[in-house]
Amino acid sequence: MLYNIALFAHVTGVAMLMGNITVTAIWKFYADRDGRPAVLSFAQKLVTYTDWSMTFWGVVLIMGGGYFMALSAGFPLTEGWLLWSQVLFVAAGLIWLFIIVPIQIKQARLARAFEGDDVGDEYRALSKRWLFWGLISTVPLVVATWLMVVKPV
Repeated sequence: MLYNIALFAHVTGVAMLMGNITVTAIWKFYADRDGRPAVLSFAQKLVTYTDWSMTFWGVVLIMGGGYFMALSAGFPLTEGWLLWSQVLFVAAGLIWLFIIVPIQIKQARLARAFEGDDVGDEYRALSKRWLFWGLISTVPLVVATWLMVVKPV
């Protein structure tokens, strides 16, 4: 029973994380294309809210459920698909923590100071970097998800 609860938590966390990063990238891309300061300011605020409510808690559920399942099933954490899944998960997390989050913080500060009809070149350049690194950080998560499902030998 506990294993099934952990599995449910793990899968729920994956849905929260992968769903949020995908949907956020799409609606932020379109908000950036719209270009209106009010739209961008609101979108930037939502990026922060959804990161804390969906991405952060998705990661907590993934790790809690995943490690509980692996340890209770006797899977070795330092071998094969499980090791590579962890490495990829950490790689994505490091990109998020050290590149994407600082960009988001800077964009949020800029968004709070928007004046008139122009958001400025700095905000637009940061948006391009955010989207680029967001896409880059998604690749290891997709591969880790595939490894978790397929569990190749």
